Amino acid sequence: MNQYLDLFLGYLVVEKGLARNSVESYARDLNRYLAYVEQHAGADPAAVRPLHVADFLAHLKESGLGARSRARALSAVRMFHRFLLVEGYAETNPTSIIEAPRVLAKLPQVLTGREVEMLLAAPAGNAPIEVRDRAMLELLYATGLRVSELVGLRTRDVNTSAGYLMAVGKGGKERLVPMGEAACAAVALYLSSARTQLGRGGESPFLFLSRLGERMTRQAFWNILKKRSRQAGILKGISPHTLRHSFATHLLENGADLRSVQAMLGHADLSTTQIYTHVTRERLKRLHEQFHPRG
Repeated sequence: MNQYLDLFLGYLVVEKGLARNSVESYARDLNRYLAYVEQHAGADPAAVRPLHVADFLAHLKESGLGARSRARALSAVRMFHRFLLVEGYAETNPTSIIEAPRVLAKLPQVLTGREVEMLLAAPAGNAPIEVRDRAMLELLYATGLRVSELVGLRTRDVNTSAGYLMAVGKGGKERLVPMGEAACAAVALYLSSARTQLGRGGESPFLFLSRLGERMTRQAFWNILKKRSRQAGILKGISPHTLRHSFATHLLENGADLRSVQAMLGHADLSTTQIYTHVTRERLKRLHEQFHPRG
């Protein structure tokens, strides 16, 4: 069925406009699925039955995959078979009666306001690396960008005078995001001094550069974040997404409306943003239990 997989992946790129990372994720899940199904149903997609899909999910569970990973795999399989049906390569969709594994909602890790201040203060010097790291951290917390959006920023995408940046999110969708005074000041300082030194006279269009004057990578930023969180004395494990979660949660805690937060995060579905309302409710509950005399 590899020829059908190639057609489907091409559809994801051309028709759906998915990013490379998303397409690669679909490819990994579907390669595993097809390897299993071809052993039991052959190479003809029309021969796949609901029982084969259910057996595949059971196989994933026996292999130790959690409910979230199995649900993601089923989502890819559903989309693949729906594509085959619509394009006329199959007459039925064997996934239509398959129930997704039940996934318990996992509340995102969030920093306290004090922890954010400690983290942002960690790169305290005036060396180019310190100035760059401070600008990246300030900008990530101020805008709630995904790490891929942060490292993908070009200098032309940021207007520190107007206080806005243009982020390119999933599917190539653009959105305008306010930066805030602190982030504007940090990025302006970086642009006026540190970036020139890091760029070494080169002409990279990307905003944030490595020590070698090359585009910052997601993994490199993750390492920077871990280093700065250790310097700040933050004991909880954090990731680039932790600052995105903190951005959204702190906005809602201070009275922002859900629709505005959705727009700034670039969520297509409001239900994705609503997880942060659960975070604020859980935090209020903990505070009540901790400080109320009858908590």
